[in-house]
Amino acid sequence: MPIQSLQGALRIALLVAVFFVGVWSQSSGVIEEFFFYLPDIQFLAVQHLWLTATSGGLAILVAIPLGVVLSRPSMARVAESAMQVLNVGTTIPTLAVLALSMSFLGIGTVPAVFGLFVATLLPITRNTYAGLKGVSPALMEAAAGIGMSPTQRLLRVELPNALYVIFAGIRTALTLNVGTVPLAFLIGAGGLGELIFTGIDLYDPVMMLSGALPTALLAIVVDAIVATIAFLVVPRGVNPTRA
Repeated sequence: MPIQSLQGALRIALLVAVFFVGVWSQSSGVIEEFFFYLPDIQFLAVQHLWLTATSGGLAILVAIPLGVVLSRPSMARVAESAMQVLNVGTTIPTLAVLALSMSFLGIGTVPAVFGLFVATLLPITRNTYAGLKGVSPALMEAAAGIGMSPTQRLLRVELPNALYVIFAGIRTALTLNVGTVPLAFLIGAGGLGELIFTGIDLYDPVMMLSGALPTALLAIVVDAIVATIAFLVVPRGVNPTRA
């Protein structure tokens, strides 16, 4: 009972705080200034999503097969070494990766997509590898016992049981990707980083927030979309959210 009362009080306090923030925003003219940037937000958000979808999609297409290959028994000796090579993309700051990409590929969308692709690759590969290696040996023995080929075991036993972990890696990678895309503006690729960094340069908080708030919202939306897809795709028996 006291916990429920505390939760009710917190909800009321949150509503009051939101109300006063809204009143302050209206009286100070922040909302009008924010709507002034709305056409820019809409245009740059499309660029932002395109960069995320392109680099993230390429990373998924490469990382999942790579994780599958590294999880095979024949690759056991080199799997961790290969992971350390991929780890370079996350160890080196993303801005440095983008700068290196710009050095070889020039300025614009192509180096931005490549840099974001490299930075997104490891979480998906690592989770694919970990998910496949985490499949119960008893299931593998049972599949072999009923005459399944290695390919059948991979498609019918290993991947379905590893899907939850794989989707967790995709969620992490794409959410980080959305938050990293603003840096692509620094090498001429557009995106909401244009409002963020221009607002910082001009010391214009409203312009900066006009880029930062939609970026945060996009990260939440992308995470929710991938979570919904995972909820629908991952089999009930290995999906804790559907237990």
